[in-house]
Formats: sequence, C-alpha cells, structure tokens
Amino acid sequence: MIKAYLGIGSNQGDRVGNCRKALVTLQREGDILLRRTSSLHQTEPVGEGLEGWFVNAVAEVETELDPFCLLHRLKGIEAEMGRRKGIGKTDRPIDLDLLLFGDCILESEELVLPHPRLHLRRFVLEPLVELIPWQVHPLLGQTMRALLQSLNDPHWVRRMEGQVLAGE
Repeated sequence: MIKAYLGIGSNQGDRVGNCRKALVTLQREGDILLRRTSSLHQTEPVGEGLEGWFVNAVAEVETELDPFCLLHRLKGIEAEMGRRKGIGKTDRPIDLDLLLFGDCILESEELVLPHPRLHLRRFVLEPLVELIPWQVHPLLGQTMRALLQSLNDPHWVRRMEGQVLAGE
C-alpha cells in the first residue's frame, strides 16, 4: 500500500457537502482507503476567472493503485460531480489533485509528482502541514512546515473551526 495525499476543494454549491461526497465516492471501489483528513479551510480563490471562495482540505489515503490509475479515478469523480473542463480556470463543484504519492518523483505529459505548485500555494500547504509537518518534499528537500514558513503567498486562508471531512 502506498500513502498518497490529495488536495480537495470546492467553490460552487454546498462546498463542504461536495468535499464529503467526493471522499465517499473515492472509497466506493474499495481500493482506496481514507486514513485521515485535515481541517477544512475557507480560502481565497487563486487565479483569474474564479469568483467563489473555496473550501479546501487535504486527505491522506492508502492505495495499491498506481499514480496514473489514482489520477484517473480523481478526474472521473470530478466529471461525475459536474466539473467541466474548459480553457482557463473556472469555478467548480469539486477539484481533486494528487499532491504526493509516497516519495514518487514523476514527470509526464499527464502527471507531475509531487504536484508542481504544491510548494507555492498556501491553501495546499496549511492543511498539508496539519497532517505531515515533518514530511520532506521529495524534490525540494525541505519539510512541509519549512515550505509554509518561507511561503510568499498573500492569499487568505482560514481554518474552519470544528469542520472535518472524516472521522466525525
């Protein structure tokens, strides 16, 4: 079993409900086990064309799937939940990103691991640090906590007290 970390976000409709539904759907085949999730965070949208504020979290999962199969599962859930792929960034009911897959370093047209912008985004690093503060980034050689402490990202991120996705 490989431990992987997934970014989860929604800025349309019932944002918290969308994140929960995505996690339930992720586990329905039985080959992905949800181990724990970070707190939910309300986050300012990053990028042109986005209007609604996000709810974001990170989930720790274990799987025997390879990273490409896991990515396809994530993209299938996004499509099933109504995410439309288009040009540029758009508001979305769900956004699922494969952030880390064990210590895998991979660069292909379809998938880059670790996620190429993980270390640049406060909305990813804050929930990730809740789960694995001392985990070393496989390429950058710094802990997640150190990456967050040195981050120059002005976007607003606030932990939503009492809000969790799993283990309630």
